[in-house]
Amino acid sequence: MEKKRFDSLESWSMILDSDNVETWEASSSSKEDKEEWTADLSQLFIGNKFASGAHSRIYRGIYKQRAVAVKMVRIPTHKEDTRVLLEQQFKSEVALLSRLYHPNIVQFIAACKKPPVYCIITEYMSQGNLRMYLNKKEPYSLSTETILRLALDISHGMEYLHSQGVIHRDLKSNNLLLNDEMRVKVADFGTSCLETQCQDSKGNKGTYRWMAPEMIKEKAYTRKVDVYSFGIVLWELTTALLPFQGMTPVQAAFAVAEKNERPPMPPSCQPALAHLIKRCWAANPSKRPDFTYIVSTLEKYDECVKEGLPLSSHSGLVSGNAILERLKGCVSTSSSIPVHA
Repeated sequence: MEKKRFDSLESWSMILDSDNVETWEASSSSKEDKEEWTADLSQLFIGNKFASGAHSRIYRGIYKQRAVAVKMVRIPTHKEDTRVLLEQQFKSEVALLSRLYHPNIVQFIAACKKPPVYCIITEYMSQGNLRMYLNKKEPYSLSTETILRLALDISHGMEYLHSQGVIHRDLKSNNLLLNDEMRVKVADFGTSCLETQCQDSKGNKGTYRWMAPEMIKEKAYTRKVDVYSFGIVLWELTTALLPFQGMTPVQAAFAVAEKNERPPMPPSCQPALAHLIKRCWAANPSKRPDFTYIVSTLEKYDECVKEGLPLSSHSGLVSGNAILERLKGCVSTSSSIPVHA
């Protein structure tokens, strides 16, 4: 009976029909250097639920004649710790999303708060998340071209995020969304934080299979935790598999933090990509590259694919400085095969 009430209410969305709803909407106007948010709920129409979590439901919707996703978070009144945590995550997600604007970051549209249900309205991403996409693929079936296109979208979004001083802290394939054009956008900023404030929060954040060892151990960390997570995501793209398959999340965390284990690199993986993945998930955060480097490297690899040049190795004589320069970018930095002019 309790579960039935929780799931229906009779529907969470019915709460938004009531009065006294506190709302925000993206606006160009500002007052006292603080953006204001005012949503017109009479323009919001909520459709079918298409995803759910422990405390949230995500519905398709129409807002001002635009397809949207409506994330609703139900705040429990009887569990104080959970209530405080969910309210903090909601506040943080709205504060960050409303200030981010990039083609590879999911676009914030509006938000509303009517206890016990809070909602965040974002653009609708019709093709679901990257994990769903990979689940439909045969292992190791993605072409190098596809891997690079998806990886570049993610790394462009993360480069922008870090340029804004934001650490995502839960970068994983489930939080990477695909639109009609199969472009990727980074989403779900509930556990994100400004770099200057991140260390104030206690405990580890994120999801164990993608979590950096320093965060698992609850040690001091930097934006490089996102680079580690990106390394795991890049491995997912090359394999289409779930990282640490066959392990529970806790077993995966123990393997990473205490045994320095990583998902097995498939022999079919391009050596250049394998080298980049290993750099991203290095145990020492200082040895991980930043996203500006990752973007530059992936763009070089993408150019190689378009030019029909090898990504992993090259032997023999090459004529022409232009081709030589391209090949230098294409040759894996871990390769011992020299490139001769």
